[in-house]
This record gives sequence, C-alpha cells and structure tokens, in this order.
Amino acid sequence: MLDNALRLQYLQALGIDVWIPKADSVQPPCAMASGLVQALQPPTPAIPVALAAETEATGWDALETAVAGCTRCGLCNTRKHTVFGTGNRQADWLFIGEGPGQHEDEQGKPFVGNAGQLLTEMIRAIGLSRDAVFITNVVKCRPPGNRDPHSDEIASCHPYLQQQINLIQPKIIVALGRIAAQKLLKTDAPLAQLRGKPHYFSGVPLVVVYHPAYLLRTPIDKRKAWQDLQFAVQLHNSQPT
Repeated sequence: MLDNALRLQYLQALGIDVWIPKADSVQPPCAMASGLVQALQPPTPAIPVALAAETEATGWDALETAVAGCTRCGLCNTRKHTVFGTGNRQADWLFIGEGPGQHEDEQGKPFVGNAGQLLTEMIRAIGLSRDAVFITNVVKCRPPGNRDPHSDEIASCHPYLQQQINLIQPKIIVALGRIAAQKLLKTDAPLAQLRGKPHYFSGVPLVVVYHPAYLLRTPIDKRKAWQDLQFAVQLHNSQPT
C-alpha cells in the first residue's frame, strides 16, 4: 500500500482535494458496503460460450496468437494492431474498457493516450500499479472512428475475453465506462444506476466506474470516481483469500 504522502500525490493527479475523501463522506452506505455485499450472492455462472476452434487455447501464448490473427468480424479489415491486453496475468484486479482507440490501435496496447495516463493514476490512487493489474477491452480491435462496438463484434470477441478471465481468475472486475458496463452486464441501464453497487460477471464481483476519457471531459465527476474506486477496494477486500 502507498504511504500517505504518495497517495496524496496520486489523488492530486486525479484533481481531488485533500479534504474531500473523508471516511464518512466517501464510504458507501453501510447497507451497501457490508450487508448488501454479504447478502447478495453471485448468481450461478452461466455455461461459458463455446470457444471457436482458434480460441481453444490451453494458455496465454496460444490465446494471444489467436487474437493476433483473428478475422471473426469486420474490425480485422481496418485495424493496425490487435490490442490483447497488458499487465499481471495472475492479477486480482481486471480492468475492462470498451475498445481500443487510435493510440491503442497504433501501439497494440490498451489505454496508452491521455485517458490511459489518468487510468494509471486511478490505479495508483488505490495503492496499485499498472503492472499489478490486468487491463483489456471488450473488443480487441479498434472500431472505425472510435465508434461504439457493434453487438456482433462484441459477440465475436467474447470468447477471447472469457478465456482471459478463466486464465486470470481475478477477484474483482472493474468495468470502465457505460459501454463496457452495459455490454458485460447485458443491460441498458444508465451508468448512474450501475455505479455504487456490486454486480457479477462469470461469477466474479464487478464494479462500474467512469471511463477515464469521460473524466477528462467532465473533471467534476472525479470525486464520484474516487468514491467508486474506494467501493471497489472495499468489495475486493471482502472477498475470500
């Protein structure tokens, strides 16, 4: 964990004043933070979608090779690089965005632009580093013009994401933004209704937070983002070791 001085540095990078994150002002309500977390049991995980032949991988190398050569949807025709994901492949924390942008498509890595820099600070603010978590997206190729990924594109990529989750076995998933949250949870509910409560994806606790790109456009909501991150830490710490 970070000492107070270093944590303060990261909170300032998020644009959060020192006095804002007081314990009784940022902690989720008790019913949500303890009773609800304990009472709300994860649903029985659905049987994973059958993997296509190219994703029947027994390990990371085979899976990454399958993603790099994937032609299962039309995004393969416009991409420069697939964006498989980076980080600790045995991480407790899995961060999932919606899809690569221009910088990610050029470099083949997730969250490398300005939004990626903010995501790094968000991760550091909870006492972790990017190397300690795993970061990926719902789709592994950039949608043209950074549009939202289509349903068929998400369905084509889902087996890859499911296999990543199976291999990582995270203790918590953080859905970054509305699109990722809605697609993972199969809901049309707005972000405001999805934040601040525990969800489950493939039996793994999932927390919804604002997308870093949104926070760059709407910095006033960084305070809410800090609350979401604290709730995620609390939910993670409530999981069996």
